[in-house]
Amino acid sequence: MIAAPAVTTPTPTAWRHRHLLDVADLGLDELETIMLTTDAMATILARPIPKVPTLRGVSVTSLFYEASTRTRVSFEVAAKNLSADIVNIAASSSSVAKGESLVDTVRTIEALGADVLVMRHARSGAPYLAASIFGGHVVNAGDGWHAHPTQALLDLYTLRERLPGADLHGRKIVILGDILHSRVARSNIWTLTAAGA
Repeated sequence: MIAAPAVTTPTPTAWRHRHLLDVADLGLDELETIMLTTDAMATILARPIPKVPTLRGVSVTSLFYEASTRTRVSFEVAAKNLSADIVNIAASSSSVAKGESLVDTVRTIEALGADVLVMRHARSGAPYLAASIFGGHVVNAGDGWHAHPTQALLDLYTLRERLPGADLHGRKIVILGDILHSRVARSNIWTLTAAGA
């Protein structure tokens, strides 16, 4: 009888980033760490009470300068599942509507105790400006035509889950649509290429 080859589970890499602004900043080992963490979270979400104390005591503020339902609600649900306190701000109903600058808004949010800032903005690079002045962590939830790292990570995870063998190495993947103006396509190209597609 021939023994089956040993399956090696990749070891998670220590996370070295303060912010998540673009997937282009992530190496293959870091992408793998995110995928393994997502596997663990998927198991938690399958439980009758999908909640863990991981972010208990952490204050998350989502600041959306663009209308969004799916992304904003996804971040809110995730924060609640991780036991974080979350505040949602739509720029259209905040002092931004009266002319408050991004810098002043971010400083106000920090002064009110936010530890994590989840931000969507119509201008490419806006999360980088926020990260340069915010003392906590910034997560880019989509900026202009530039990037949408969390959507690309979700797409990568979904492809790995749905394709036989969960290996994207050597696969050809087609992205249809207005890719010139798509922050999601731009981020997908980085993650899929890093995963070997």
